Amino acid sequence: MNKYTRAFLLLVFLLPPASAQTTFRPSAAGLPQAKAGQTNSRVRTIAFESKLVGKTLPYSVLLPVDYDKPAARSKRYPVLYLLHGLFGHYDNWITRTKLSDYVANYSMIIVTPEGNDSWYTDSASVPTDKYETYVMEELIPDVQSRYRTIETRAGRAIAGLSMGGYGALKFGVKHPESFVFVGSMSGALGAASWTEADLHGLEVIWKTLLPVFGPEDSPIRKANDVNRLYGEVPSSRVVALPYLYLDCGTEDPLLSSSRSLAAILFERKIPHEYRELPGTHAWPYWDAQVQEVLRIAARKLSGPAASATRK
Repeated sequence: MNKYTRAFLLLVFLLPPASAQTTFRPSAAGLPQAKAGQTNSRVRTIAFESKLVGKTLPYSVLLPVDYDKPAARSKRYPVLYLLHGLFGHYDNWITRTKLSDYVANYSMIIVTPEGNDSWYTDSASVPTDKYETYVMEELIPDVQSRYRTIETRAGRAIAGLSMGGYGALKFGVKHPESFVFVGSMSGALGAASWTEADLHGLEVIWKTLLPVFGPEDSPIRKANDVNRLYGEVPSSRVVALPYLYLDCGTEDPLLSSSRSLAAILFERKIPHEYRELPGTHAWPYWDAQVQEVLRIAARKLSGPAASATRK
């Protein structure tokens, strides 16, 4: 990461001094914000008590428009898990984009989990911060126990923005048996390999990485480096990977992260789509691109299935 990229990141992220307590929120200019007391009958919030992490990790569920209709009570639906970015929270996708409107045209359930600043990784230094294991062993089973989901790989996808894009691609390569489609928007895909020197002037980001990935020679870094993981997938296992989608804005300081991984995917002949579009690391870009993620997810996921079991 060169000095120009670091400077651009500092400007885009509007990071406070290291001593400040304010956290970064990407710009949401021009997008709707939820008003106090505003509700949507299709949105449910679950205050999930994680035994692994030892704290409440809420998640939101956005249901299809026909989910509660009598004619749909025997149907099961595919699920898209949509991950937030660094310094974000589980409700960002619903309150900072028009996701609820976009999903109205699809027969799928959307789940937006709380990941805090975990990088969706089991921490190298905090024994209870097992966020990767939480998603796989607690969150997905809990969603399946509460809602009529298709409980096979063919009915499950995961995507996210920035930190969430990194997390989604990591889940895709480490747990390919669990997801049929994986998407990254503006992914911070080099996170596991960034050093303190790379992030000079961006100490607020470094302070989230160090406890998760450990020092520069930590085995946790190697085990969670998506470039290495996709680069070393045995050729015989490429066919078992989920279908991958990556995009990034041409004015985004993280563009090189997506380009680097896309080059690996191309070289390894791993099925994927990669796009560069006008835009920065901000909510207007993600509001536009989540629509494309939904379109591709809908094509790759199994559709609603009839089931004799009701929940």
